[in-house]
Amino acid sequence: MTTTVETAPAATAGRLHDPAVRGFASDNYSGVHPEVLAALAAANEGHQVSYGEDDYTARLQVLMEEHFGAGIECFPVFNGTGANVLSLQSLLPRWGAAICASTAHINMDENGAPERIGGIKLLQVPTTDGKLTPELIDREAWGWGDEHRAQPLAVSITQTTELGTCYTPEEVRAIADHVHAKGMKLHMDGARLANAAAHLDVPLRTFTRDAGVDILSFGGTKNGLLFGEVVVALNPGAAQGLVYLRKMNMQLASKMRFMSAQFIALLEGDLWLRSARHANAMAARLRAAVDGIDGVEPTQKTESNGVFAMLPEGVADRLRESFRFYDWNEAAREVRWMCSFDTSEEDVDSFVAAIKRELAAS
Repeated sequence: MTTTVETAPAATAGRLHDPAVRGFASDNYSGVHPEVLAALAAANEGHQVSYGEDDYTARLQVLMEEHFGAGIECFPVFNGTGANVLSLQSLLPRWGAAICASTAHINMDENGAPERIGGIKLLQVPTTDGKLTPELIDREAWGWGDEHRAQPLAVSITQTTELGTCYTPEEVRAIADHVHAKGMKLHMDGARLANAAAHLDVPLRTFTRDAGVDILSFGGTKNGLLFGEVVVALNPGAAQGLVYLRKMNMQLASKMRFMSAQFIALLEGDLWLRSARHANAMAARLRAAVDGIDGVEPTQKTESNGVFAMLPEGVADRLRESFRFYDWNEAAREVRWMCSFDTSEEDVDSFVAAIKRELAAS
């Protein structure tokens, strides 16, 4: 008796989306950079020791030291939320609190993970551009020794910020010196760290380790990786228990070589910078085009790969029928447009044409 095994239609094993569809919603929407895919394929042969004892993770440590200096420690993790929670946990005792901008990703977009998973109180400070200053930090940097108040023992800044703005090395140094003088530590959420380096045109360490940052969440997903970020202890003496916390927080990958191989592809040459420069350039092209359109009101400086603007009533919803993007402040009709490593000039020009068309129809 012969048994026939039915197979699924070929289409279910192939592409399920239209690659011609483009959007400006998030740099997470883009695919994986071909050079990263090639690195993953190369790392996929044979066997390697699991849980980070592989050749790729060892090479990543060397590369990170080339970018940030000797003596640092790096810990690959699955995602940005995990990187941020892990970083802050390593800086703080159980009674510690972290000061951040009210717009910070750890406050707005991580579903309470710092509080629920990390047990960390966040002390939020409103800002106009997403950037903290020593003066703004001092609004919450008080109450040490008061048993009724979570102790402010760390500050978290984002580079580039959630509003697309960028700290200069001097601004980071001023914050670091200020918080260190108060006995606090400094974390940097670097989900778009490469975009900041591209905008500032300086090496990565210039506005991180050399500027006094203690621990860094180094983003890769938004810059062409399939998945993965790296916690970089720039000042290992300030961070405690990372090797244990990573496992406890479910961020330790068994097949870590595939996380590390991606970052090697990113950092061994100039792919990290090349991709970020392109994304920034596409955002600059978009910003330059909409600056001349009546009815579009940019709300923030364009210093990375995002453009923020207000549109007239109803325009955003009609425009989204052709190009996906997100509202940033729905009440103010403020939207966010993000560019990626694979955004093309044609993508930007088509989007600008659609904006003009919908404004003319309003």
